[in-house]
Amino acid sequence: MDYVAYVIPSIIILIIVIVFFTLVPLGLWISALAAGVRISIFTLIGMKLRRVPPFKIIIPFIKATKADLKLDAGLLEAHYLAGGNVDRVVISLIAAERAGIPLSFQRTCAIDLAGRNVLEAVQLSVLPKVIETPSVAAVAKDGIELKVKARVTVRTNIERLIGGATEETIIARVGEGIVTSIGSANNHKEVLENPDNISKTVLKRGLDSGTAFEILSIDIADIDVGQNIGARLQTDQAEADKRVAQAKAEERRAMAIAEEQEMIAFTQKMKARVVDAEAEVPKALADSLRSGKMGFMDYYSLQNLQADTRMRDKLGEEEDKGNEES
Repeated sequence: MDYVAYVIPSIIILIIVIVFFTLVPLGLWISALAAGVRISIFTLIGMKLRRVPPFKIIIPFIKATKADLKLDAGLLEAHYLAGGNVDRVVISLIAAERAGIPLSFQRTCAIDLAGRNVLEAVQLSVLPKVIETPSVAAVAKDGIELKVKARVTVRTNIERLIGGATEETIIARVGEGIVTSIGSANNHKEVLENPDNISKTVLKRGLDSGTAFEILSIDIADIDVGQNIGARLQTDQAEADKRVAQAKAEERRAMAIAEEQEMIAFTQKMKARVVDAEAEVPKALADSLRSGKMGFMDYYSLQNLQADTRMRDKLGEEEDKGNEES
């Protein structure tokens, strides 16, 4: 019985010790104390019970304290529970404070929760970034195509980082400005001689409005002369006009053929009527002779007149043939 009386308390004490060391990260608490961070054991136990890894709060809290930032562990824990990256927020605040950039803890947390990399934004505020645009093709007024590549130097605008447009918008706006600038030039030689006019024109348009960046400069990296778009368009237009003219000519030709076919049909119809009428002449002559309206002498006179007419027609045809041969 005495043995049991010693064993049971020992087991209870062992269980208490195990639970204590399970709930309390003693090493982390000691590290915080050594760094001058005042954090109670009950706060660490509360984090464990709320399923918040204490090291993800305490380590950034130590960094902030060493950087002389006045932060609260409860605010850091709240940001973690909201789905934020506590360590990145603290490092961003330290970098901003060292660079002299005014950045509050609330705005930093808001930027982080918005899905933006706040540390990268702070770094870009200190060290501007160069964005190279793809080749932008534009046509001057003389019809010559120019292909331009530009380098845009930007830095982050912290105030507009939440809700501001991204790099794609900057690239699109710069491309639009390049096209407008080249399109307003009288000829491509002006652009080749003064490429900086493109930069000046584009910068005046305020392309960084509503974006998360501030444009510092726009530099033309390369200009290549492309095709003669104006000449090609004129050639295409001439070809199109030619096809239209051919179509209209074909239409007129078809109409002429149709009219000719109608005329031939009409002529054949009239010839048929003449043949029919000529076929009625002998009948009429016979009726006239039978009825006494016409005598035999009149008939012979008519035959002589027809023979004379045929002879004259034949002589005229031979004379025309001789003239053609000569």
